Amino acid sequence: MINKVNQYEDVRQLKLRSAAAVSQCGNCFGDVLKNRIESNHQLQFSRHATERVSQRGIEMSEPFLNDLQSAVEKARSKGAKDVVIISEKGAFIVNVPNNTVVTTMSGSEMKENIFTNIDSAILL
Repeated sequence: MINKVNQYEDVRQLKLRSAAAVSQCGNCFGDVLKNRIESNHQLQFSRHATERVSQRGIEMSEPFLNDLQSAVEKARSKGAKDVVIISEKGAFIVNVPNNTVVTTMSGSEMKENIFTNIDSAILL
């Protein structure tokens, strides 16, 4: 009889631990999902765009990044897929579905260039 009680207690403890583990995994998954969703909403820069910003000496301040993010959200609300955002700092080509700046150019470089495969433009 004592063996049966011990087995029952062992099974009960295993169930409790399993439920706790599932709960923790659920929380971990929820945290991962939340972080993933939040990161998808933050504007990202491709490696190419990051190199161009550095090479061209374009200053990327927090307020300017917020302005770019806002412009991308406006473009998204209008159904844009690929947008050029033109500002005093230069032009930023953004793939809206991926929320990624693909490339950038300084103001002086914009004068003789043609933007292709762009469905929208925003002036900041």
